[in-house]
Amino acid sequence: MHLIVALHYRKLVVIYNMTIDARFKIIRDNFTLDVELNIPDTGVTAIYGDSGCGKTTLLRAIAGLEYSPTSYLRVGHKIWQDSSTFIPPEKRSVAYVFQEASLFSHLSVRGNLEYGLKRVPKNNSKVSLERAIDLLGISHLLDRNTDQLSGGERQRIAIARALAISPRLLLMDEPLAALDLKRKHEIMPYLESLHDELKIPVLYVSHAPGEVARLADHLILLENGQLKASGKLDQMLTRLDLPLAHGDKAAAVIHATVAGHDTEFDLTYLDFPGGRFTVAHKDLKVNHPVRLRVIARDVSLTLEQQSNTSILNIFPAIVDEMTPEGKAQVMIRLLINGIPLLARITRKSASLLELAPGKHLYAQVKSVALLS
Repeated sequence: MHLIVALHYRKLVVIYNMTIDARFKIIRDNFTLDVELNIPDTGVTAIYGDSGCGKTTLLRAIAGLEYSPTSYLRVGHKIWQDSSTFIPPEKRSVAYVFQEASLFSHLSVRGNLEYGLKRVPKNNSKVSLERAIDLLGISHLLDRNTDQLSGGERQRIAIARALAISPRLLLMDEPLAALDLKRKHEIMPYLESLHDELKIPVLYVSHAPGEVARLADHLILLENGQLKASGKLDQMLTRLDLPLAHGDKAAAVIHATVAGHDTEFDLTYLDFPGGRFTVAHKDLKVNHPVRLRVIARDVSLTLEQQSNTSILNIFPAIVDEMTPEGKAQVMIRLLINGIPLLARITRKSASLLELAPGKHLYAQVKSVALLS
């Protein structure tokens, strides 16, 4: 929890910037989780890393399901765990969504949703059951038996049930991992609606970079039970000292806003601090916020702004950093008015362009994907 002091109408005002502070050392026979974290108290924080790196163990520790006498956890101003305090799992204001929905087969959908409501004090309700049902789009499923649901529907019920108990934290352990691609696409818009409309902080475990890019605001990267790095998503994805910024899937995430539409050519304009993207028409309202994903291999570089070209998205940029990408290529971190972008080009091209940090050039974006 950070302390900010400000002057307001000649009075000293103390503002508490709430965070989740955690320190866990959990030793198992063949694995040790040893991390110290400062997690934002807003938005979606993705816990990312390879299988076996400690993602689920960390989530279970926050839920109180893993115990170590030296661990520490403070959520906002309240200590949940230290050398003399341990709030048991059932008394922590936490909702946990697992890979499998784990619904009660003897209860209807409505019965599953209402199951945990009796433990929620009326003055502590953050999300009403009706609101959870609306957010997850499940009103038409309330009277069904759970064996009549698809995998995506079951997971939406599980998430709504978790929200209905008005948790202080929502923990999600790879909630899409057990779903096929079609069901993943079905449920993703509902997860985005949680991000956009709820003030409950979400800790989201995943090893899928596409999910992370689409949902997360903040990223925690684990490696072999250790904290590799932590920070804002757009910065983490483009850090050349991290594995996320390398390989065929290396990409930057850019936040933009719908600026307008071109009806003649069926296009949509998206503004961000570095300029304007032109994309195929999207049925979105003006001023609607969007996320863009630009893959490094879809960015080319030129020293002069091209005019006779089919590429519409060209931006002035500065080379920030460079690092080898195998034997034949180079990964380059660019800044477009302070917004990071990755470009993967050949070593020969980098040599011919005499690229070096600080060099001014133009980034040509051949393809861009809207994530939301």
